[in-house]
Amino acid sequence: MGPIPTQGSPFMKLNAQQLRTASESEAKEATLTTRNPLYLILENVYDTYNIGGLFRLADGLNVKKMYLCGQMEKPPHTRIEKASIGTYKIVPWTYFPSVAEAIEDIRKSDPNVSVVAVEQDSRSIPHTQIQYTSPTALIVGNETYGVLPDTVKQAHYVAEIPMWGINKSLNVIVSAAIVSYEVMRQFSTK
Repeated sequence: MGPIPTQGSPFMKLNAQQLRTASESEAKEATLTTRNPLYLILENVYDTYNIGGLFRLADGLNVKKMYLCGQMEKPPHTRIEKASIGTYKIVPWTYFPSVAEAIEDIRKSDPNVSVVAVEQDSRSIPHTQIQYTSPTALIVGNETYGVLPDTVKQAHYVAEIPMWGINKSLNVIVSAAIVSYEVMRQFSTK
């Protein structure tokens, strides 16, 4: 493998091959020190390829931290490693048994965090109608039943993505991407 760009170099992007083959220490050297004020919280996401894909999304967004919560696999796991193309080595992440513990952890460093659940609920409003504030924590849930009702109650907002077809939901990675890119769009215009 060729040299990995370091913090002092002018080019920080790594290709898929560099990400896959970088050691943990090499990946940390290439990691950005300034991160966006966005947290991604995963609750009971079962599919390891979805978890890996969410790591890729988290890297693409340069999130401050990703939280894996509940019953789910964690790195190192072969399928997470493969689907993430190594971004699990770059994205800061931690595991908590519950989302409540993850929110508490975030509030230690960002007490004014706005918590948004991505879910269909009686409180849901279209994701584009929420005025996202910095910092924001997005919660996404299980592929079958979504974000747990008790977790939804902890959110300041419940964001819903409009669905015009017969199917009532999208893949968890797609849902997280749609809402998180709207958050970042709003952050960039303020």
